[in-house]
Amino acid sequence: MEWILENIAGLAIVIFEFIGVAIIIWSGITGFLKWLKHDSNTGVYLARGLAMGLEFKMGSEILRTVVVREWKEIGIVAGIIALRAALTFLLHWEIKEEEKSSGHK
Repeated sequence: MEWILENIAGLAIVIFEFIGVAIIIWSGITGFLKWLKHDSNTGVYLARGLAMGLEFKMGSEILRTVVVREWKEIGIVAGIIALRAALTFLLHWEIKEEEKSSGHK
């Protein structure tokens, strides 16, 4: 039973990592294209995309706690989760500030 859970978690980790990276790449490319067009919402769009991508990657790290075996690995995963949570928080704060300054909701 434990073997099945580890394999399912391992597959989900890879899928979430892939989705997170794909969202970040897509947001970066479309953000760059919006920037070239001098779109005033470029910063908000890019920050939202980065935040969404980081949330998927954070989900994969949380799932990774299911398959780690040693306390050292748990500490590393916890550190990664904390850093990604801080980045996500800062991005959401930046989005709110950008929306306030540009008058968008």
